Amino acid sequence: MTTNPLVKTLDFQLDIQSGNEGLLYDATLEARSVYNETIRLAKEGVNWNAIPDRVADDANLVKNTTQRVVAKALGAMENHYEYDDFGQPSHTKDGTYPLRANYEEGYNLSLTDDGDVAFRISAKPYNHLKGVLEGSEAHLDILQTALESDEWKIGTAETLFHNENAELHVNVTNTEQTVRDKQDSRTVVGVDVNEDNVALTALSEGGVEDTLVIDFPEIKFERHRYFTMRKRVQNAGKDSIHNTLEGREERFVCDRLHKVSRHIVGWSQRFEKPCIVFEDLKEMRDSIDYGTRMNRRLHHLPFRALQYYTSYKASFRGIPTAWINPEYTSQRCPMCGHTERANRNKKRFKCRDCGHQDHSDRGASVNIAVKGVKKLDWNVPALNSLPVVRKVRRQASGAVDAPTVTHPTVRGYQADGRVGVSD
Repeated sequence: MTTNPLVKTLDFQLDIQSGNEGLLYDATLEARSVYNETIRLAKEGVNWNAIPDRVADDANLVKNTTQRVVAKALGAMENHYEYDDFGQPSHTKDGTYPLRANYEEGYNLSLTDDGDVAFRISAKPYNHLKGVLEGSEAHLDILQTALESDEWKIGTAETLFHNENAELHVNVTNTEQTVRDKQDSRTVVGVDVNEDNVALTALSEGGVEDTLVIDFPEIKFERHRYFTMRKRVQNAGKDSIHNTLEGREERFVCDRLHKVSRHIVGWSQRFEKPCIVFEDLKEMRDSIDYGTRMNRRLHHLPFRALQYYTSYKASFRGIPTAWINPEYTSQRCPMCGHTERANRNKKRFKCRDCGHQDHSDRGASVNIAVKGVKKLDWNVPALNSLPVVRKVRRQASGAVDAPTVTHPTVRGYQADGRVGVSD
């Protein structure tokens, strides 16, 4: 068994009993100024090691809080340079920005005699907010355990406004939580992430246990809609509206990705000792060049973000994750191994050699699972048949976490994996 520190974010509302929300609101506006200045200096080529002290000289915040906000801004710049999923941060946004602080430096927590969790937040130098936290019983229970147990460590927190309500988001780490070693797995779950769905295949030594395709077309649709709106307001010179739209898009996409990632982990838990396997997409996406419009679509789709959300949620269930080379996973026939670009045509896969037909994304997830099995040094089982493809579509409003429409079969799919066609 391998032991890894696992971090979970707990969300609470602030019942402020000493101090005022006006002080907190002013502090979050100051945090926005710190963030903007950090991004501006980074874009101008200032040495990143020199930025924290340079920004702190003019910030009217607790020094620890300033350092944490600067660190998050530089982290956003680093993600932009490393992954295509993260656009270049803006240094012209207005409005509030979360106050980040270390435990027992910028904020503190304690248990009251009544069993509540009290907070003390340093909003500005020598100006504090005090009160108690309100939130779900599950999150309060975890935080109360963390305050009393040596197995838990309380880390950084963010104070922010959400729908005009003051909130505190606390990171807690369970230092004793274990993630099963990959080599101890009994099932490999191959995950193929696409711009409008994710395909899953569970593969064991006995063959393919089950497959599932989760549709989420609303992410692609909403990204295009917000892109069109931002383009229009940019042309009209309304930068403030542009920033608002960008923030709404980020929140929408993040919410959907969390829901889909929870579904992936929940489905994987159905199988014996699963290991979730992803494609390592970074090198592949670095070489994407399909023209301006297609490049924009592909480089801005949240492939890596969905993989990240799924990976850390899986860790909290003790499920390990692994990464494989994505080469030819969408072109290879999972039945006979014949690999050719012409095998795939959008969502339809038809092998030019053996004639096997399938949903192309399901086929790719099978190939990912096979590569995962090879990486774990298992014997690859013979794939003489594939289960019927089942598809689910998440509700576009995001009001529920469960699928709202389930198709036991999709037009023309066959259980023997040789005759079915994709829709």
